Amino acid sequence: MPLVNATCPGKIEVHADKGGPIFVNGREGKLKRFSANYFEARDASSGVVISLSVNPDGTPLVSYTGKGRANGICELH
Repeated sequence: MPLVNATCPGKIEVHADKGGPIFVNGREGKLKRFSANYFEARDASSGVVISLSVNPDGTPLVSYTGKGRANGICELH
């Protein structure tokens, strides 16, 4: 897992250290690894799920799914 800092719609802040863990709005999310290039983290208190995938060139792509089926792509910074 790469180092990631991102902001998602709805003022959701995401931070991941290289190798994990992933933090959602400052709280550590429950991390699930699906492959070497795809991870999900769930924030139990807000119900937000962060999806983090790593493209073949090593760049991350972060998206989220929230309450009421809200979803979107997060902006990396």
